[in-house]
Amino acid sequence: MLLNGITLADVDGVLFDKDGTLSHSEPHLIGLGRQRLQAAATVFRQAGHTASVCEHLVDQLQRLYGISAAGVSPTGLLAVASRQHNLIATAATAAQQEPSWPQAWRLAEVCFQLADQALAEQPSPLLPEADRILHALQAAGVRSAVISNDSRQGIERFLVNHGLHALVSAIWSADDTPCKPDPAAVHRLCEQMQLDHRRCALIGDADSDLHMAREAGVAVTLGYVAGWQQPPRLTGHHHLIQHWRELQVECLT
Repeated sequence: MLLNGITLADVDGVLFDKDGTLSHSEPHLIGLGRQRLQAAATVFRQAGHTASVCEHLVDQLQRLYGISAAGVSPTGLLAVASRQHNLIATAATAAQQEPSWPQAWRLAEVCFQLADQALAEQPSPLLPEADRILHALQAAGVRSAVISNDSRQGIERFLVNHGLHALVSAIWSADDTPCKPDPAAVHRLCEQMQLDHRRCALIGDADSDLHMAREAGVAVTLGYVAGWQQPPRLTGHHHLIQHWRELQVECLT
């Protein structure tokens, strides 16, 4: 692989994060987060809480999710964590007002169900030239994989919708154990592809991904920063990518 014409590493596989790296997920996440906030206000009001309590809860959840007028924080809960982790965090926040944990958990579940029902399922678009790099890797004999905190179904739906399924050799999702950001997730995924993790690269938009990959011992970590309105501030990368066109694949003979 080359970055702006400079050789980075000779690799056999590349592990891609999905949301904010391959997928322009921010518009969907903004809609999802707002629907969950609206549902939380409704559910808590119906549970008998005062307007001020409901307003305080929504404010807490909004900050927790990382939603603002500027978009979604690329380091916030909504952007980085799995659905299950978002559900747990929502229930924990609700439990500050609702002392019964079973009830707080149930309220959080209902919020998520209502938000899902209100939000039409639409595939997030690809980030510009993400498909080009996947095609180039396949042409060069380099295997690609997706490692994401989305569900396996969500990852597969995304790949099928964009005609990328044949370009991806393996998937590691929130349904797999261990999930990101455990370095063992990288090892297990590479084993699944029958590749040495020391001859693989990881590309992601979150420090949790990049530090995971470095701890796992991959050859190179690339931080992708063009997937959000607020570019993520990364520290765990070897190199940064501002646009997919900066990355090239060299066919070795």
